[in-house]
Amino acid sequence: MSYCVHCGVELDATAVSCPLCQTPVLDPGHPPDKEAPPPFPTRHSQVPPIHKGAVAGAITAVLACIAAGCGLLNLFLKPDRGWSLYVIGAAMMLWLWIVIPLIARWIPLLLRIVINVAALTLYVYLMSLDLNGWTWYIGLAVPIILWGGAVWLLLSLMLRVYRRSLISSITILIGSVGVFLVGVEYLIDRWLTGGVDLSWSLVVLTICVCTAVPLIIIRRIPAVREEVRRRFHV
Repeated sequence: MSYCVHCGVELDATAVSCPLCQTPVLDPGHPPDKEAPPPFPTRHSQVPPIHKGAVAGAITAVLACIAAGCGLLNLFLKPDRGWSLYVIGAAMMLWLWIVIPLIARWIPLLLRIVINVAALTLYVYLMSLDLNGWTWYIGLAVPIILWGGAVWLLLSLMLRVYRRSLISSITILIGSVGVFLVGVEYLIDRWLTGGVDLSWSLVVLTICVCTAVPLIIIRRIPAVREEVRRRFHV
């Protein structure tokens, strides 16, 4: 066993130079073993990337098997209740969320969000069928999902503009959460009581604003921004 005279790393018997600092190995008493295989590959190679179509096919097969298996099990286990709709809906929603972007990356942002919102709407609809909840589905669930899709679209557009700044992205994300929850409470109040009495969402929005303001100040002052980046490695 020998070691590099410069950096001290342990050397293999076949080494002619240190793999870490490239210092030549000069040991007349133990010349390099040229017959033994080297410990490292001699050619640079790259693992071929996995074809996205194969990944999409595998995910589709897994989700389809889960949905079909639960559907068949539902026929024999509590057939009077469609509990398998929850699993089938979740599988369909995950397929639209995961597989579609894999096989069609050219889809524009607006269409992608429409597909995702439609998948979530369909999933909640399947839940309403099992719970006999058409009233709350139309009056409450659909408006909340549409409101979430609108906030999601606005958030995505703003993140595209400020994607190079982590501080700005965090600020936008925090503000979007507050705005979304205000809309959720507004829709809930209108559906339950017919009026609007915002309370807890305003508390959350205030916390989001109080968190976002210091981030905006940090973003606007170059000296403070560089100090934060250096200390927190962002």
